[in-house]
Amino acid sequence: MRERNEFILADLIAARAEQKPDLDVLTFEGAGVRDDEIRTYQDLWENGNRIAAGLIARGMAPGDRFAILIRNHPEFIDIMVGASISACVFVPIDPRTKGAKLSYTLNNSECRGIIAADHTLDQVAEIRDRLPNLEWIWVLETDELEVETKMRDLENASSLGEILDTDYKPVNDRLKSGADPFEILYTSGTTGDPKGVVRSNEQYGGATLMGALFGFGADERPYTGLSLTHGNAQLMTLGPTLGMGLRAVFSRKFTKSRLWDITRKYGNTFFNLLGGMATAIYSEPEKPDDADNPVNFVVSAGMPIAIWEKFEKRFDVKILECYGAIEGGMAIKPVGQGPIGSFGKPPPNLELRVVDDNDNDCPPGVMGELISRPFTGEKTVVEYFGKKEASEEKTRGGWLRSGDICHTDEEGWFFFDYRKGGGIRHNGDFINPGFVEGVVAESDQVTDVFVYGIPAASGAPGEKDVVAAIVVADPAGFDPVAVFAKCRKDMEANFVPTYLQVVDEIPKTASEKPQERFLLEKFTPDGAGVYAEG
Repeated sequence: MRERNEFILADLIAARAEQKPDLDVLTFEGAGVRDDEIRTYQDLWENGNRIAAGLIARGMAPGDRFAILIRNHPEFIDIMVGASISACVFVPIDPRTKGAKLSYTLNNSECRGIIAADHTLDQVAEIRDRLPNLEWIWVLETDELEVETKMRDLENASSLGEILDTDYKPVNDRLKSGADPFEILYTSGTTGDPKGVVRSNEQYGGATLMGALFGFGADERPYTGLSLTHGNAQLMTLGPTLGMGLRAVFSRKFTKSRLWDITRKYGNTFFNLLGGMATAIYSEPEKPDDADNPVNFVVSAGMPIAIWEKFEKRFDVKILECYGAIEGGMAIKPVGQGPIGSFGKPPPNLELRVVDDNDNDCPPGVMGELISRPFTGEKTVVEYFGKKEASEEKTRGGWLRSGDICHTDEEGWFFFDYRKGGGIRHNGDFINPGFVEGVVAESDQVTDVFVYGIPAASGAPGEKDVVAAIVVADPAGFDPVAVFAKCRKDMEANFVPTYLQVVDEIPKTASEKPQERFLLEKFTPDGAGVYAEG
């Protein structure tokens, strides 16, 4: 029999169910429209075994893959535990995914089944005939959103609820070791087809150590509205919570207008932010009680420097900035340490470098690609499912190639500049989109903003014009002249957007990462909702 290893999710939950079975480790808040849903360690263990038994009964062998296409429901975690017990591999997919991208992800990962919420069945039905590997569908019945397709309309579809209602019986663990695959997490695909990163059971289990690495206390109460289909919510919130018993709170999705009310209600001491979320939160109208909240710090990945200190002051919080990618690489800027704008330094077990095109180290202040490997000098290994050449290129020379252009200062603090191939150079200057977003977000007309570049009308090689895609509070009364005037007043001339692009919403991934390509598809200089200065 395999020795218990708490880096394996199934083993961790089994151990915690013995130690503190009744701890309400997970709360999925009801948003005022439904009852809160609770999971104790015992709940997770019993439901995980029910899921595992159901997968085995479906003929799923160790290593076989199935997709999860649901929002943040407690069943998501039940399924993760069941995958670990059964040695099957789950593929979490943003529940907003549809059409060609959804069929690509399911086919690329060769999923034999899908566990889908009823609110995603229209998307599944649309592509069902494009999924030759698909054998079964389990449906989580929520009745939370209206869709045309019902469970009865899909062949080989059955109720997930019926599986979770079966009698509890422990299932024999089928994992051989922690090196067995656990999940395939797909990149966002903002610049091409998504790639599936294969993560082992032990790799996921390493997330349980994140709490100690980031200095989380034993009494922390985390909150997130980020999707569990994304690595941030899984690794930065769920992993430490399950490992340390932190009693986390989840929302179905991120809602900026409810954020502070949720943290007050549940006494949350920290929450996670990704770059675009900070600007959206800061864009909300100021309230007298903004600073009256229990949050001590925010775990941020991409806090715009233009609003960093203003955000801390307005909401009376501290920023714990970090950097990471699902393939690997990490840096942390602890609260109160290092310069504003830095994403930190690597943890003790990791080596980070900024290099030029020939892998020579860049001196402080000079931009280059961020690469990383274990501090011991071992080669980094990344597996993109079914993409051997891409996997090898990602780790060329034993170093993980991030694709992020960064620089360091004289004291070794790391700073992000832009995504490789995605920088905005305007009139000879490299534009920091976060700075522009911070200024635009302060307009009382704007409720969300994302800044990107388009080929410059001048035709100058490598030059881009700056577009600020914005969501406005009152489209009928929108005054673009006032927004441009604010930009002229509060930023350098080269940073002022060339265009304002008014949209109904900023299209985003499950991690709230804006999807530039969809904005580009809609943009024309003389199109509806596009404004140029003067």
